[in-house]
Amino acid sequence: MEPIEPGFDEQARELLAAHPVVDGHNDLPWALRERVRYDLDRLDLAANHCGGGLHTDIPRLRAGGVGAQFWSVFVRAGMAGDDAVSATLEQIDGVGQMLDRYPADLAPALTADDMEAARAQGRIASLMGAEGGHSINSSLATLRALYALGVRYLTLTHNSNVPWADSATDEPGVGGLSAFGREVVREMNRLGMLVDLSHVAASTMRHALDTSTAPVVFSHSSARAVCDHVRNIPDDVLERLPGNGGVAMATFVPKFILPAAIEWTLAADENLRSHGHHPLDMSAEAMKLHAAFEEAHPRPVATVATVADHLDHMREAAGVDHIGIGGDFDGTAFTPAGLDDVSGYPNLIAELLRRGWSTADLAKLTWQNAVRVLRDAESVAREERARRGPSNATIAVLDGRAGLRA
Repeated sequence: MEPIEPGFDEQARELLAAHPVVDGHNDLPWALRERVRYDLDRLDLAANHCGGGLHTDIPRLRAGGVGAQFWSVFVRAGMAGDDAVSATLEQIDGVGQMLDRYPADLAPALTADDMEAARAQGRIASLMGAEGGHSINSSLATLRALYALGVRYLTLTHNSNVPWADSATDEPGVGGLSAFGREVVREMNRLGMLVDLSHVAASTMRHALDTSTAPVVFSHSSARAVCDHVRNIPDDVLERLPGNGGVAMATFVPKFILPAAIEWTLAADENLRSHGHHPLDMSAEAMKLHAAFEEAHPRPVATVATVADHLDHMREAAGVDHIGIGGDFDGTAFTPAGLDDVSGYPNLIAELLRRGWSTADLAKLTWQNAVRVLRDAESVAREERARRGPSNATIAVLDGRAGLRA
């Protein structure tokens, strides 16, 4: 990484003290599920676990200048039907246990006002996002239940299609959003739940933007023009965000941001599969396999500058009012140099300062845009609820696909 000019690191920390990071996506809840089944006596987040395989704990969140975090209540796309719903409920309960355990540091947040109140109290506003439409089992009532339990965004797909929406990393199924998929978006608008378009196919992005009356988010996606990976956002979609009011939150995952990392990651993932491990497995055994593969095949390393390149482009394509940060910590085996864990955000801000980003622009990137997008979604929801009640539509009726619930 190019050395940061003297003074930028201190300036970055001062900026984050006033305008802390709202991070759109962190998979710590899944890591806690996999490692200790949410037992915080066995893994105390009040301690610094640097070097212990986790990217996230409270001391490092504080060091990184994080003021709000969307905790992902992700469950794997291989889970289906009621199993996916139950696992999502367990993830939500796990976040609840975490918030109960550390009330001095983590503040439950459901609204933009809650986020501002937590910042005023010196606590980290904690919101939840469900990663993948399989978590609602094609049921709008289940969607409403997740909202009632505190979930404030739904990523429409994960790595596989759902019956009503196409994923970026699967073969086309319904050509974007089906009629039921559009109804999911409309019901999310009515609730005030953010429509998250990370992981979805470009066709799904465009259909969602055609349908949504509220701002959308990309909780952890970067620019496809900078790194041509299907998980990233095409320019024509970025250019539509000002008209929608949405926010694209740049991710740090090397295989999404560094072209040289794409082929290497495919090979590393296949190595894990050949040993019986899922590519998202972050167990000690899987990480040993990763290390051995990396020793034999040196890994292309992304840097803070790589992420800054994406943010430069996203600012140009979408405008500074429509960008944010979504690291995907604890959801990836590898991270960029200088963004090794959640303590690294000051390094990114320092790099952007070096590139000439203004304090006003950086305040939008870190805090203001994310708070505004949730507030705008809340405003749309008030209007929608005044006009109509809950939708009881089903996938069987709208899509003519009886028996499909996933």
